[in-house]
Amino acid sequence: MARGPRKSVDEKIQAKQNVINALLVRVESEKRELEELYEEKKRKELEQVNSLIEETGLEPSEVAALLQQYLGERTITA
Repeated sequence: MARGPRKSVDEKIQAKQNVINALLVRVESEKRELEELYEEKKRKELEQVNSLIEETGLEPSEVAALLQQYLGERTITA
């Protein structure tokens, strides 16, 4: 049973190039979505930190000073 006319090498090359181009577009789209997810994660983490700061009633400068103190102590004991 005949399968139809065979594709020429040029047609096969063009078909593969089309597949590659489509995959490149897909990869770029997936990269954008991944970056958006990273940004969403970062926003949520910052919201959690901000909520904690608000709950404590501390000023941001006080929180920064406490973190610096903690990091200094942690470095000494490490």
